Amino acid sequence: SKFTKLKNVMAVSSGTAALQLAIDSLGISKGDEVIVPNLTFAAPINSLIHSGAKPVLVDIKEETLCIDEDKIESAITKKTKAIIVVHLYGYPANMNRINEICRKNKLLLIEDCAEALGSKYKGEHVGKFSDAATFSFFGNKTLTTGEGGIISFKKKKNKEKALLLRDHGMSKKEKYWHLKIGYNFRMTNLQAAVGTAQFERAQQLINDKIKIANLYNKLLKNIDGIRLIKNNKNIINTYWLYVIIFDGKMLRYRDKILNYLSINGIDSRKVFYPINKMPVFKYYCKQEKNLDISNSVASNALCLPSSGVSEKEIKKVSSLIKKYVMGKNDKR
Repeated sequence: SKFTKLKNVMAVSSGTAALQLAIDSLGISKGDEVIVPNLTFAAPINSLIHSGAKPVLVDIKEETLCIDEDKIESAITKKTKAIIVVHLYGYPANMNRINEICRKNKLLLIEDCAEALGSKYKGEHVGKFSDAATFSFFGNKTLTTGEGGIISFKKKKNKEKALLLRDHGMSKKEKYWHLKIGYNFRMTNLQAAVGTAQFERAQQLINDKIKIANLYNKLLKNIDGIRLIKNNKNIINTYWLYVIIFDGKMLRYRDKILNYLSINGIDSRKVFYPINKMPVFKYYCKQEKNLDISNSVASNALCLPSSGVSEKEIKKVSSLIKKYVMGKNDKR
């Protein structure tokens, strides 16, 4: 709370537990529709399905990888109750516009900040703009407790409901008397101790991420066939993972470049699969007709090593990518 300036904060066992409690505490349930980006980790989709709600998939903006605010309103129906925004890979979504849409249509708003600790929109930490915000401290996050998460609520009454649900729905006044159907979503003392120590160096960890990204940006800019995620002046992107997108002549070469890096001892990674492409979700999700951007990005984007890498290692990664791309360009 001190670090982010967010209010009504509580700790939980994971980022997914945070999402589940946020959804339940805000009263999102069976029959409700909730608008979500098509390109995201599956946690918000799973949590909505467990609550009985129906995820409505909306495309992303190629410039930010976040939900396309210009396509949200066409997905709103009489059943729409909320929007879940995912600040994907650390890049903040357009919260001013999305808040306008929520106010106009009387919708709840949840920010999934799992990958965006330290990210800011117009000077405010992400999570400040919604009815509930969730964070993850999984082992691969910028700040970790091994497994753990945080929720922040705009209203204290929602935090109180979440606290009840977090501990089996058990009364705080009468032990073993259950008032709600709850969960065991408590954070352990060991996790909390690790997190407390991590927060003493949180800004350093975030600055390290930004420094890595800035060097990649310098080394990979102005290469034909590679598009970088560019920041605008209103945001601070903390680059949980550094993402490049192949386009133009390099379209459909992503997997070959991934294998090329692997042969040279470098572990890179695809971005998340779009939700609409996974058969397990087709029964549960409603999708807008045009999801072309998220499907294209998912096929052509690559996450580069983004944590604990030295300047020498970043230069090696960038040099190999540049060599591969320039080699392909020269052959054409």
